Amino acid sequence: MATYLIVGGVAGGAGTAARLRRRDENAQIIMFERGEYISYANCGLPYYAGNVITERSRLFVMTPERFAESLNVEARILSEVVSINREAKTIHVRDLQNNTEYDERYDTLILSPGASPVRPLIPGIDHPAILSLRSVSDIDRIKEKVDKTTTKRAVVVGGGFIGLEMAENLKERGLEVSVVEALEQVMNIIDYDLAAEVQQHLRAKGVNLYLKDGVAAFEAHESIVSVRLASGTLIDADLVILSIGVRPDTAFLKEAGIELAKNGAIKVDPYFTTNDKDIRAVGDAIEFTSPLTKSPITVPLAGPANKQARICADAIIDGNKKPYEGTIATSIAKIFDMTVASTGLTEKSLKAAKLPYRCAVTHAGNHAGYYPNSLQLTLKVLYLPKTGKIWGAQGVGYDGVDKRIDVISAFIGKEGTVQDLAEFEQAYAPPFSSAKDPVNMVGFIAVNVLEGFSDTISWEEAEEKRKNGAFMLDVRSAEEFELGSIEGAVNIPHTELRTHLSQVPKDRQIVINCAIGLRGYLAERILRQNGYTTVQNLTGGFKTYDNAVRERELLENRQKISVKDEPGLINHLNEDGSFRKRSENKIFKVDACGLQCPGPIIRLKKEIDNLEQGDRIVMKASDPGFSVDVQSWCKLTGNELVSVTTTNGIIEAIIGKGNPDVCAMPSSAGEKPAICDPDNGATMIVFSNDLDKALASFVLANGAAATGKPVTMFFTFWGLSVLRKKDAPKVKKDFMGKMFGAMLPKGMEQLALSSMNMGGMGASMMKGRMKKKHVDQVEQMFEEARKAGVRMVACQMSMDIMGITKEELLVGVEIGGVATYMGAASESKINLFI
Repeated sequence: MATYLIVGGVAGGAGTAARLRRRDENAQIIMFERGEYISYANCGLPYYAGNVITERSRLFVMTPERFAESLNVEARILSEVVSINREAKTIHVRDLQNNTEYDERYDTLILSPGASPVRPLIPGIDHPAILSLRSVSDIDRIKEKVDKTTTKRAVVVGGGFIGLEMAENLKERGLEVSVVEALEQVMNIIDYDLAAEVQQHLRAKGVNLYLKDGVAAFEAHESIVSVRLASGTLIDADLVILSIGVRPDTAFLKEAGIELAKNGAIKVDPYFTTNDKDIRAVGDAIEFTSPLTKSPITVPLAGPANKQARICADAIIDGNKKPYEGTIATSIAKIFDMTVASTGLTEKSLKAAKLPYRCAVTHAGNHAGYYPNSLQLTLKVLYLPKTGKIWGAQGVGYDGVDKRIDVISAFIGKEGTVQDLAEFEQAYAPPFSSAKDPVNMVGFIAVNVLEGFSDTISWEEAEEKRKNGAFMLDVRSAEEFELGSIEGAVNIPHTELRTHLSQVPKDRQIVINCAIGLRGYLAERILRQNGYTTVQNLTGGFKTYDNAVRERELLENRQKISVKDEPGLINHLNEDGSFRKRSENKIFKVDACGLQCPGPIIRLKKEIDNLEQGDRIVMKASDPGFSVDVQSWCKLTGNELVSVTTTNGIIEAIIGKGNPDVCAMPSSAGEKPAICDPDNGATMIVFSNDLDKALASFVLANGAAATGKPVTMFFTFWGLSVLRKKDAPKVKKDFMGKMFGAMLPKGMEQLALSSMNMGGMGASMMKGRMKKKHVDQVEQMFEEARKAGVRMVACQMSMDIMGITKEELLVGVEIGGVATYMGAASESKINLFI
């Protein structure tokens, strides 16, 4: 009769014990578990803390008594295996309940010790309010703390699966929750562009995010613990959950000579055999070869552990016949209303492994759009450029993410390609899918690239090419373009592209974007078949780009706070080191929709003057220039811009009242805010559309820029004519807009002299004279100014009055209002009115 001893009584250990008994009725099987419980649902622990799982007993799959009754397996809890004698084939066990020790002999030893939470040597980490989550005992302590009415605030350190699941459940229990993550994103098992969507969802749910900012120390203040970040930020909490990763729980194996990896994982072969033929290992604590990278990996997931247990038991009984093929680490999590899933390799892991790849991204509904309650999801696939072999996939959305990731995971396991995705046949009916499922769509995108019909580009690559001077072509509708666009992009709707090809240069790299990628592909095909060769389409479109870039800007600006719920209590220390609590801040809502520039800014100034420091205004405005104006205004006055978002044409800005001692909006030309420190910049208002005055403006601007001065030109009323395109696309206008459009000069070529114009002859003579004297024409001066970094701003209010739209303006012109001008003027020593 064989004796099988198993170290560890959760997924891997319990699974191996159960399979061994089903294969060998006569064997003696003893399982040792250091904790109080075996075979429990550790993945369900966060939901018990959140009262989603209300009955504690439902966490237990099997008890020691039921294990013995049904499987005739002896499960010894509170029994810690402290060492192994490989020569004698014995283990040394410490009975934690009776405080005794003894040896037990084995024929085969199976190790499944799992992984333990990482607790780095951070000052103050032993505070009783700082807890980790691994076992039922851990969640009991956490739940006891959460159930207390005095527990109001929690800090979760670590933005991985368990950390975010805990953040969700603590928030649902009514706590103010902050997540601290040392990396630049949460959920490191997905790439930054998809993590951006998760982060925005977390903020919308009222979770405070502190990204790229690790913990420097924990500071005790009676029952409260203050989490001091590397940036110096101090966050006060009644409860801290450490969730910064796990490491294999294998310290007891070092003296036994069991071969371990650098991270402490047990090295095994495809049959789970260690360097000792009589000792095998499964679960979170083993290292095996990745079927994708062919490099050693450790994957602490319950699904693989259970499958390993079955194969390991069969190998013990039958001999080494069926090898373990490894795992591609398919995983999923619920984060509030959102589902986040991943399978295979990410861009980060592909770069680390130095493997070539391309990506395809689509945004689609979980089922047919015309059927009620269609919800959006984002699906991303990474594949080998030449063959289309699928490296990995990620999904983020509100419904249907799980089945798409499962389908792609199955294809990866069978070494499938993107052609397989394109041809995948799903069960289709409007409530369940679309005729072209999102899985098909990412397959189509990738196959088009492989077949040479398209050349996609990621958001990061697009941003890099934009900075290097690529021609950014936005082929969405003018209405979509107005709601937000890539900096410097030119808008030509794809339906109008064939008649405006002259506006697209053939001598520059062209990056096309639409909303999600489809119209961009249509535009790409038009250009390629008209002789354009250096054309790329932004995969995932503006939606992917905007999500990622907006998050990166938030990170750079250190705006790591909630954009929806009220800010919580932030505790500080007085100068003498004593504990002080700041009173709760207030939030005020202001609706400035319908007001034209500078109306929203004036309203904002009026409202914020009546607030206390730290209070906030949530302000909505319909004026398109407000999103730019509010940023300049906050910079000018020293108030805090928390966020700016645009939804269906309505701009919502959240502004925090800054220190009143340094916040001041200039109320007269000679008054400057206290925080203003003017440099040697130059600002000029261009009010005229006379050719000679336009020439003078650009001569001065280029001259100032040449000396290194920052220059801003603010074009208002008649000066807007200078910025009009000669062949502007047709746009819808009201009667007065059409009248102004007909009467005003259409661009620089039609500008007249302020004196001696003589029906246009004077202007022609002036241009001829300039050419003879080798003086640049006004069009050349404009281009030189743009290349020199001169900032050219068109006044939003004047545009609205005169019926001039953004589509009629030259490339490189931004739209703003009075606050934009005042922000630039306050930092300049030279201010001119031309």
